[in-house]
Amino acid sequence: MKDFVSQNHPTQLGYMTEKTQRDYIASAITKDLLPKNAYRVPEIVSLSAPESASKPIQFWQLYSVLGQRPIVKIVERFYERVFEDEDWFTSVFERVGGIGHHVNTQAAMWIDVMGGGPYYHGADFRLNFHHTHNAMQLMNDKGAERWTQLMLDTLDASADVMTDDPRVRTSINTFLGHFMTKYATEFDFEDRNVFGKTNGPLKKKVNFLKMSKEAIEALSEEEISSALEERGVDVSNYLGKENLVNKALMM
Repeated sequence: MKDFVSQNHPTQLGYMTEKTQRDYIASAITKDLLPKNAYRVPEIVSLSAPESASKPIQFWQLYSVLGQRPIVKIVERFYERVFEDEDWFTSVFERVGGIGHHVNTQAAMWIDVMGGGPYYHGADFRLNFHHTHNAMQLMNDKGAERWTQLMLDTLDASADVMTDDPRVRTSINTFLGHFMTKYATEFDFEDRNVFGKTNGPLKKKVNFLKMSKEAIEALSEEEISSALEERGVDVSNYLGKENLVNKALMM
């Protein structure tokens, strides 16, 4: 499994980063996506993405990989679609400001949450005010469906700015899905979390030295293979679960 070299863009907590992180982790724990001690696991709460391809990128780590330009570019492409859409949808945004205004504010919110520093002044209060005053006409099933489709189209057309690390798109999907679920609950519309694959369960740390043969055999073939790869083993030389188990016992 190929690992990825982090771009190491400098990270910093924003106005929304910690609260959004806490909210997502709490939800992910209830869904068994993260362990109960996730708040204390460095690779989870860190603002820097893990280089190991077996470890997911949490969305507050995205800035460390992407930096500012790609994030702004995705938001810019989205609003280009918004301002070219049907009048019932576009007019709601036009009443607030031009495309430049929306790109600046939305990109600031994304960068803030994704670990780029304090960009979105007003944090949750500002975001809530915007949705309940400026965008209330679209906080319903029809508006959410159109917003989601335009964002999905934008993401599908933006692979060129997401690096060659497939975890980036998955993390962005997770970020958007988290907020879509939040808004669907708050405004009572259908949860349209259809952006694509999201972060799956965090793989358990496997320590073969502390495991019996029976415990290793109880792991899935994928779990054994991933754990061996993390230790630098070329698993292509060990085909089949029996061979993987025997190699694990030698570690």
